This record gives sequence, C-alpha cells and structure tokens, in this order.
Amino acid sequence: MVLDTDVIVAAMRSPTGASAAVLMAARHQLVTLLLTVPLAVEYEHSCKRLEHQLAAGLSLRQVDLFLDAIVAASEAVQSRFLWRPQLRDPDDEMVLEAAVNGRAKALVTFNIGDFGAAPSRFGIEVIRPGEVMRRLRQ
Repeated sequence: MVLDTDVIVAAMRSPTGASAAVLMAARHQLVTLLLTVPLAVEYEHSCKRLEHQLAAGLSLRQVDLFLDAIVAASEAVQSRFLWRPQLRDPDDEMVLEAAVNGRAKALVTFNIGDFGAAPSRFGIEVIRPGEVMRRLRQ
C-alpha cells in the first residue's frame, strides 16, 4: 500500500490515531508500505513544516528519526513509468505513480475525493487509515 502525505503527517501529529496504527502495522510487517524517492522527499518536506513539527511536539532530530523509521519500514519502488496527468491536483500524482509502479492494492488517504476514478483504472483501492485498521482486525 502507498500512504498519502496527509496520512504520514497525521501519524506524526497524533501517535494514537489510525494513521499511526497503520505505520505500526507496517513496522510489525502486517502491511507492506511502498515508497518512491519523490514521495519520501514529499513526506520530509511536509513533516518538517514548522506547524506540523510544533503540533507534534517534536524536535527536528525527532522528525528525522520518524521519517527514517518510515523509510526503513517501506519497500522501495522505482518509477518506471510516469502516468501524468491522471488527477486534478498535480501534487497527488506522485502518490498515484508510487501506487501504480509498485503495484499496490491500496492507496491510503484522508482525501479520497482527490483521487477520483483514476486509481481504480489500475486496480488500486483508495481507502482511509481507519478502514485499513478495521480490515486488519477482521
């Protein structure tokens, strides 16, 4: 599965929420996270924004450790094909491309509407973190 940046930021800001639980599931190898270099850079850019860092109560060093843990728990994906444009928001394209190139079954986001029908054309389901955790408990 590929995590949208909003899920990563939510996990950092709220360590007891569903987004953080998805990361813990990946750490325990219950799910496989897929990650491209551009998406990892996007995670870093967003998590290091001062507003998110302050809301999470983390130092810059702690944010780096958080990001390092995500990279360590993820499987690297090479973007062999660029599928643009597929989405209304160009910033979401790298998330979809990671999912398509990694042959992900799911793209996890809070902004389901931002992805429209494009992921389904590639056999990718768009779901929220809470749904991931609900399915893992079944």
